[in-house]
Amino acid sequence: MSEGSLPADALPEYAERVLDVAELIPSGHVMTYGDIAEFLGEGGPRQVGRVMALYGGAVPWWRVVRADGTLLPGHEQEALGHYRSEGTPLREAGRTTEGHIPRIDMKHARWDGSIPDDRPA
Repeated sequence: MSEGSLPADALPEYAERVLDVAELIPSGHVMTYGDIAEFLGEGGPRQVGRVMALYGGAVPWWRVVRADGTLLPGHEQEALGHYRSEGTPLREAGRTTEGHIPRIDMKHARWDGSIPDDRPA
């Protein structure tokens, strides 16, 4: 059975693990594709990106980002709305054909996967 023919409620195990991590990322923070692969101890950035592209619509996909902090092409404005409402640290980027599209301030927005003592596990 190919991934495209799986029942809607059945996801590959790796995809479930990636999506579980994406759901853990606190509001206002991000993890890179590589961060998630490292956190899981399996796969790599491309595998995580593939999972997010195929199945990420039901989780806070905007919190899983490229390592350089650029916004997902084609989804910049939607993601930017989420970042602004969540208070995700941003920094100005160069001019594009769409105008000035900020980048995520990776130094301040990146989440290391630790759960603070005051947050339920």
